[in-house]
Amino acid sequence: MIRTAVPTDVPLINAMIRELAEYEKAPQEAVGTEAQLHEALFGAEPALFGLIAEDDATGEPVGFAVWFRNYSTWRGTHGIYLEDLYVRPEARGGGHGKALLLELARIAVERGYSRVEWSVLDWNQPSIDFYKSLGAVAMDEWTVHRLTGDALTAAGTR
Repeated sequence: MIRTAVPTDVPLINAMIRELAEYEKAPQEAVGTEAQLHEALFGAEPALFGLIAEDDATGEPVGFAVWFRNYSTWRGTHGIYLEDLYVRPEARGGGHGKALLLELARIAVERGYSRVEWSVLDWNQPSIDFYKSLGAVAMDEWTVHRLTGDALTAAGTR
């Protein structure tokens, strides 16, 4: 079962973000707080949206997806950027990740958005294979760039 995240889910989502960071071998980079997450999801101007995957038998939360709207100037429509999708190891293979992605696709179609996109680490072959099985296409000709930390501060104060 997939449902929309509610404010009481923030500690759960935050904990799973930490689990995801461990899985992606970068726990030191997950420094966001529950307060920041709550503000992004449920503040006066929410910029982030969340879904929770629950086990059908127990009702226990086993995964999440957080996303935000982006915009394609070429297509002239919004899209969904999937920031994080995570299913706890003990629940993997149960269809929860697929259900989360299909719900995002449903939302995109319902709202007239032209795409759902995300990034995946190049070493994460199980995820890459899973995404391909759904018809996702790697955007190999594009390279992600990022300004952060001291470089961002330097660029922002020029």
